[in-house]
Amino acid sequence: MSKSTVRVLTALTVLAPAVALASPALADDAHQKHDRDHAITLHAQLDPFKVNKVTGHGTAQVHLKGNEAHVKMKVSGLLADAPHAQHFHIAAKGVCPPESAAKVRNGKRFLNTTDGVPFYGGIGTSLTTKGDTGPGSGLAVDRFPVGSAYHYERTIKLSDEAAKSLREGTGVVVVHGIDYNKNGKYDDNLGPSDLDPKLPAEATNPALCGQLKKSADGPVHGGQGGTQLAASDTPLTAATAAAGGTALLAVAGGAFLLRRRAGRQN
Repeated sequence: MSKSTVRVLTALTVLAPAVALASPALADDAHQKHDRDHAITLHAQLDPFKVNKVTGHGTAQVHLKGNEAHVKMKVSGLLADAPHAQHFHIAAKGVCPPESAAKVRNGKRFLNTTDGVPFYGGIGTSLTTKGDTGPGSGLAVDRFPVGSAYHYERTIKLSDEAAKSLREGTGVVVVHGIDYNKNGKYDDNLGPSDLDPKLPAEATNPALCGQLKKSADGPVHGGQGGTQLAASDTPLTAATAAAGGTALLAVAGGAFLLRRRAGRQN
């Protein structure tokens, strides 16, 4: 075997383990980027907080690709002629709080926004009708839908944190604004808001809530409990990367054997 052949085989032998070690990191980066860029559709059934004397209901749909979200909502049964703040709450348990989370204040038992934070998290996105959609617009009452029933549709850009939370299943839609004493307006019967003492609690207490869940058009689940992915969706894992390194060594070994056989024949 010539010296040049020995050098080539030595280089391949050294390179193969490096490829096997480097590939998992590259695979993880590629998989994370795929997850961010892959479009998903999320749905939420918006149920009322009965402890807050709410009887309304609604639905929400979010088509998310990258950080761009196309949001559709349909709501009914809320206080008429009043603005209703609505948000994606994120990065907590990803569920609506149970009514047992309500507390008694001023002799009345109700759930305020802060009571629900351990369950649905803080505001990640303000679903305003125009302008800014960040957490800072959480109480922009002049830019939220108004009325007992409304349809909402808007394409917005989410923060990295909000998009990540929705993809991980910890995004929750919360619609605010209740009429606890049924007098047709937001008043001070529950005291000041826990979010802004200049507002009545009725204006900011949660009315409807729903966890955002992926639609059934995602990956197909196999009969053995696994998840079947399309060929284009198959991630490069550490196992496949290691297999690639092993194959490279096998090629090098095969070349060495062929060279030895050729030498013997000569």
